[in-house]
Amino acid sequence: MNLNDSLKPVEGRSIRSLNGRWQLRRDAGDTGIDDEWYDDDEWPDDGDRFSVSVPSAWQETDELTDYTGVAWYRTSVDFDSVPDGQRAFLRFGAVDYHATVYVNGIECGDHRGGYLPFEVDVTDELEAGENVVTVRVDDPADISEIPHGKQGDPWYTRVSGIWQDVTLERRPSVRVSDITVTPDLDDDAARVEFATAVDGRTPEGLEATVRLERDGDLVAERDCHVDPDDATAVTVPVPDAVYWTPDRPALYDVEVTLSTDDGTVDTYADYFGMRSVSTADGELYLNGEPLYVRGALDQGYYPETLYRPFDDDLFEREIRTAKELGFNLLRKHIKPAHPDFIELADELGILVWEEPANPTRYTDRSKAEVRQQLRDLIDRDFNRPSVVAWSLYNEEWGIGHADDEPFVWEDEEKQAYLGEFYETAKRWDPTRLVCDNSGWAHVATDLNDYHRYFASPDRTAGWGKDLDSMVSHPEDNYAATYTDPESAPVLVSEFGTWGLSDIDALEAFYGGEPDWYNHPFLTASDGSVNERQVHLESNLRSPAGFDKRFEETALPTTFDGISELADVWQWREYHSVKDLIEQMRVHDGISGYVITEFSDIEWEFNGILDYRREEKAFHEEFAAINGELFVAAEPDSHVVWGGDEVTASVTVVNDGRDVHRGTVEWSLSADATGDTVDEGSFEVAADAHARSRSRAVTASTPRVETSGVYTLEVTFTSDASGDGDPATARNEEPVTVVEPARVPNREGTVFVEDNYVADRLIGSRHDVTRELTDEVDLAVVSTLDAGVEAFAEAGGDVLLLPRLREPTPADDLFEYRELPRGENWNLCSSLFAHDSPLISDLTGSKRLDWAFEGIYPNALVTGLDTDRDDIHVEYVEGWIANWGSPLLTRSVGDGRVCVTTFPLGQAYGEQPVGTALLDRLIDERARN
Repeated sequence: MNLNDSLKPVEGRSIRSLNGRWQLRRDAGDTGIDDEWYDDDEWPDDGDRFSVSVPSAWQETDELTDYTGVAWYRTSVDFDSVPDGQRAFLRFGAVDYHATVYVNGIECGDHRGGYLPFEVDVTDELEAGENVVTVRVDDPADISEIPHGKQGDPWYTRVSGIWQDVTLERRPSVRVSDITVTPDLDDDAARVEFATAVDGRTPEGLEATVRLERDGDLVAERDCHVDPDDATAVTVPVPDAVYWTPDRPALYDVEVTLSTDDGTVDTYADYFGMRSVSTADGELYLNGEPLYVRGALDQGYYPETLYRPFDDDLFEREIRTAKELGFNLLRKHIKPAHPDFIELADELGILVWEEPANPTRYTDRSKAEVRQQLRDLIDRDFNRPSVVAWSLYNEEWGIGHADDEPFVWEDEEKQAYLGEFYETAKRWDPTRLVCDNSGWAHVATDLNDYHRYFASPDRTAGWGKDLDSMVSHPEDNYAATYTDPESAPVLVSEFGTWGLSDIDALEAFYGGEPDWYNHPFLTASDGSVNERQVHLESNLRSPAGFDKRFEETALPTTFDGISELADVWQWREYHSVKDLIEQMRVHDGISGYVITEFSDIEWEFNGILDYRREEKAFHEEFAAINGELFVAAEPDSHVVWGGDEVTASVTVVNDGRDVHRGTVEWSLSADATGDTVDEGSFEVAADAHARSRSRAVTASTPRVETSGVYTLEVTFTSDASGDGDPATARNEEPVTVVEPARVPNREGTVFVEDNYVADRLIGSRHDVTRELTDEVDLAVVSTLDAGVEAFAEAGGDVLLLPRLREPTPADDLFEYRELPRGENWNLCSSLFAHDSPLISDLTGSKRLDWAFEGIYPNALVTGLDTDRDDIHVEYVEGWIANWGSPLLTRSVGDGRVCVTTFPLGQAYGEQPVGTALLDRLIDERARN
């Protein structure tokens, strides 16, 4: 659907598409104005010319992928002369960035801003017959003061040129120029305000009829007098109003007809929805009912076509898929959404959070451009019921993120500006929520939102503490309190984890490696990365050379090619975001979330869908944790000794308006055999818009001879109501059941240097000595001193553990890199991979998972060499960058040193997997 289609075909109005093939000429030297290229006779017939499709970004043309600067577009159109009493307009959906429009060599107008519609009156320039339309577009290399979103360094491909529709439109000289409709749900009425444009003589006795219809049926009608010099407003009751919601996206048509005693002058139509959005006491409300946001960040980039969908039905498929996945909101990130997308969101039913594109720098020019962009965006989408929120800025991009500018946290002038901008935006649109600085320092906002990147289960404990802090200290997220922190709902509007997609399918889509593989800004080798964007460093973002880096690691011995690696990585993504979402959904005080992101974008593979909008491996499973009705099982621990009990808190979450009464059934089963070892059930009532914390369930595990992974499954089934099917919600959690320690069938002596570790090992299954002699089979140390190194060189085995409460051992043999212990974007792009018999029975796949809960490493060994090192577990980030290992063995002289950064000494006797792994490492090395 296109808004132009909603205009009724009355006499005096017509719309003609100018989409199609246009000529485009590159003007790298910016000589076109001096050479008068706008004149048909001066248009160059040779040189740097292309035939392009409009709409499209010129970067879609292979030769222009990296071009920025000036280019000229040209087409011709046959047109009858403009009749008396009518005007003609050229309308552009969006041109990035500065467009100057000429008709038949005459300049008709210009526009700055790359995302929103504009038009120029061409009545006087058009002639009967063939007309030449020329558009000069300037999209400069330096866009620091220009709203550009995530175009270019350090993110994605640039977008330039005429990338939305172009139409030639005829309208009456006396006409409705705009309609805004403000729903009033308290009185079930709609305030219809419209502007009238008059070119020429003002008619006498101008009247208007305002009609509201739904599904073709008349709802209400009002007549009013029109003053052409002022806006006209009329309040129209809406009897038996049907409110717009994602579940029932009811739309009303509004039509304004201008007339005089001589008859109809003009008719203009649009549509709207009866919808309200509000906050109170830290809660969100849609149409007065509680709203819990289950959203996804949607950047609106597409392979090959960039800002445009590559299939005509893609927007519709995206929205339907989002709803199938359980989402009720899409945050259209860092640029205004395509208008066709918004209209489909209205029609199909999904909430939209919009925001203007950002500049880089904070200057008078950039501030003015952001304000104008938001003003125009509100004008375009005011009647669109799906749009419920505006952002002003994101993460201080354009208001403090440049590396030589102070942050909002410390700049009172910026704080005052944000406060004033918020108030202005609320005046422009009092019907929607406004977020001042999404994710970072707030000043005046309706939404206290956070951007927090934790990986799970690696940093699951930190995530829980972070959520507690958000709820208990909301004021900590404010640089100044122009609005009350206690009144704003708390949301996490960015979080996520990466999961490598099907690279073969991606390259097949492009017919080879995409151009963006080789963007020069995708590596930090030249040291050019903004110091405030250090998370974008290294080859983490660089697809170029990805397959070569894969071969240089030990990953080819772990995986049967990149396809298997991608599959395992996608499940890493799922299990990480599953925990992050579950913790938010059961946490009182969190009003929703927006995951990063709906789909992969170029090099950033953290989408729930891949870049082609195809499913990832966990598609069906994700819908279960993201649906309106949800059940969670939170085990006290995912790792237990065989024969011990697993206790889990079960919570049923109901985001809907219906009460669900039903039964929770739970079971614990062995993955290897499918045998159920314990089960139970209980009744529960899931109230509307509520979390029903049901009870704790306790499952007994068997006394096992071998360790293995078990699944705790919970299913909530509501009683069927009427003729409907019962509603269900299902979830599961892995539990590693570890075999008890056995006395090893060997003879051997273990030297243990550390008192803490020695005290734990003495009296267990190991023969421990405190003296390093020739009789020792294995030395377990946290410091590799000269004596221990000589022991290894003489043929001894050494197990090198981290020092107590330190991330690494003390030695000069290995190089280390510490990992952040809390929130970190790079960690979210990481994968721990293994195919080692030391731990294969302890995990459910070739990745580390919940078996290592509480013992994930805080450092890695780097400087690896597959010819020298036997790598048991390895670690990579993004496009195979920052390669490291938390567990490997290296030959030293005639002996071996096995080094680990897992805190096994501290975990021994406390965490079953950590205990079992240390036992196995000691057994293997002492036995040899």
